[in-house]
Amino acid sequence: MQSDNTQPDNINNDKMDLTDHFLIAMPQLDGSYFSHTLIYMWQHTTDGALGIVVNLPLQIKLNEIFSQLDIDVQNPDSGEQPVLSGGPVEIEKGFILHDADRNWTSTLKVTSDISVTTSKDILDDISRGEGPENYLVALGCAGWSPGQLEQEIADNSWIICPASKEIIFSRDFDGKPDMAASTLGFSMAQMSTDVGQS
Repeated sequence: MQSDNTQPDNINNDKMDLTDHFLIAMPQLDGSYFSHTLIYMWQHTTDGALGIVVNLPLQIKLNEIFSQLDIDVQNPDSGEQPVLSGGPVEIEKGFILHDADRNWTSTLKVTSDISVTTSKDILDDISRGEGPENYLVALGCAGWSPGQLEQEIADNSWIICPASKEIIFSRDFDGKPDMAASTLGFSMAQMSTDVGQS
């Protein structure tokens, strides 16, 4: 599959803005941190790019984060959600992807539907059952310096597709790359068999 067939029509390599898009890891990234990942891009400018891996759950639940931050949990169900590994950058920092209907202290509104918050007050509200309806809590993020992501895309390391809330907040973590690929009309299994073929 050629890279120009995997990019939406509104994207060109001269002035690429992948904010609110998914990056689907190509098979050539197998063996790296990004193997089989799906990344939600929440910022992309000439200064670089930031995203959050949305399909790599860690072996810890949100309850453990609440405990570390001395948050009194009033809604036990909220603590059962797995915490994700959001990327290899700032791995001690929490990033919460959530519905964009409210703002907290450090909230960046990505679209009319999706925001990213990095402040503790959203976790306080989640622990009380007063947080957003849809959310993911991740430790760390993925980051690229100026021009780095564009080069990786030119090297066919990633497939690009528009993001969707349904995929971002799905609990089928293993299936998310295929869900995203299906929006472009193929499966990741097909990509694995097509690599190296003309």
